[in-house]
Order: sequence, then structure tokens, then C-alpha cells
Amino acid sequence: MRSDFARAAESYDSAAVLAREVGARMAARLDLVRIAPQRVADIGCATGDGIRELQQRYSRAQALAVDYALPMLRTVRQRTALLQRLAGRGPRLINADVRALPLAADSLGLVWSNLMLHWLDDPLPALRELHRVLEVGGLLTFATLGPDTLKELRAAAAEVGAGDTVRRFLDMHDLGDMLVAAGFGDPVMDMEIITLTYPTPRAFLADQRHLGVRDALLGRQGWRDWRRLLGAWPQDAGRRLPASFEIVYGHAWKPEPRQIADGRAVVKFHSR
Repeated sequence: MRSDFARAAESYDSAAVLAREVGARMAARLDLVRIAPQRVADIGCATGDGIRELQQRYSRAQALAVDYALPMLRTVRQRTALLQRLAGRGPRLINADVRALPLAADSLGLVWSNLMLHWLDDPLPALRELHRVLEVGGLLTFATLGPDTLKELRAAAAEVGAGDTVRRFLDMHDLGDMLVAAGFGDPVMDMEIITLTYPTPRAFLADQRHLGVRDALLGRQGWRDWRRLLGAWPQDAGRRLPASFEIVYGHAWKPEPRQIADGRAVVKFHSR
């Protein structure tokens, strides 16, 4: 998938309607949180909408744009204003995998991740790594795809007996359990359905290709099966093809540690 995503850097923004909408809703959720982080990071930043939002919101914070596709980071640099770059206020670009971040422990006040975690077969190692790099009291906020994503295509596949190769996504309760297992405290999870519509199956497939996720999202099966499946995709009242995306939102704080690295418990005494 890394090579597909890298090749999509130039076309990504033309199809990133869902990511922009979800990013706007993530930003609205930050309005309810009072924090003043010194360092913020957008993990899986793509072309940089998220890190630009964070820079506007936390103008005094050092901003890190992290992605494992180098061409995406080049696009972030190209879209950073010249004056901002000259003043040293552009985001620091980091080419890295979320499961092995080249960042010091306890070094970030806020981590933002928009529609990235669901591409991992097992998000738990990534969540543990994000917990490591967050400082105590730091916030992780993210959005990911849930199991009802593209339910229309799954129903069409079942109707015609085609192979259901659409990627399976984790339920928000499973993600909440993973956050706790990774060391986060009191995670808050919620979800909603966002439905996009397309005039033709070709338009839908083109969008997924432009995003660099077509094969990772839809898998591979024979052309005849695809023709039967796409032909069974139900139209809405406007004769367009609905595509539902379940969006799971989560945020969680890094609490004070209960034990140190050698396993001994941390006990605090407070004087009166």
C-alpha cells in the first residue's frame, strides 16, 4: 500500500472529500478541549490539511507532519507558505511508520490522526507507540473507518454471490479496548455514518485510485465478479450510488504512570 499511497500524492486532494470533512469534524471536537501543547503531530498527514489546522489552532507549538509516503511530505512542503518556511515556522517533516516513530518518549502534547489507523492489520502496536511519544497529560485524537463502511457493496456482493473482498474494519468498542491496553486512560469513542454518492461505479473506483487506497480498500477479485457486484449496487432516489462510511472518532489522554519500567508501582504522597 505504501507505493500506491506514494503515487497518489499528486491526485490525492482531488478525491479527498471524506478526509477533509472528517478533519473538519475532528477540529470541531478540539473546540471542547482546553490544551496548550508545545509540540503537536499529525500522524499519517497525507498532503497536510491536518497539520495546517493544528498550526492555526496552536500557533506557538512546534508542528510535526509525519507520513510513511515521502511524496506526500514533499507536497506538504510545497504547500507551506514561503514566508512561513523562511521564518522557520513550517512543519517539521518526518518520513516514518507510526509503529516506529523517531521521536523521544514523552515529547508530544497532542497527536492527531485522520483516517490512517484502519489501514493497519493490528493498530495496537501503533497505539502503544503513540502512547510512548505523548507526554503525561497529552491527548490523542483520531478518526478511523468502522465496520459498516461500504455496507452497500457488501450487500451487493452477497446478493449476487460475488466474493466480499472489501476490507474489514474494527468496531469502536474494540478500538476502545486497545486504547486501554496501550496505556491510555478513559478513552471516549463515538461514531457516525457519512454517505457519499457517485454517478457511476467508475467514478467511485477512480476516487479510490486517486487516494491510493483502491486495492487496500476493495481487495482483488475477478472482473466478472466485479461487474456483477457493481451492477447490483442499489441506486438512491436520485439515481446515484450511495457509499456509506462509518467514521469512528476517539480521543484519550495519557495518564500518569502507575508503575516504572522495572514493574515497581508508583506511589505518591501528598502533604496537607
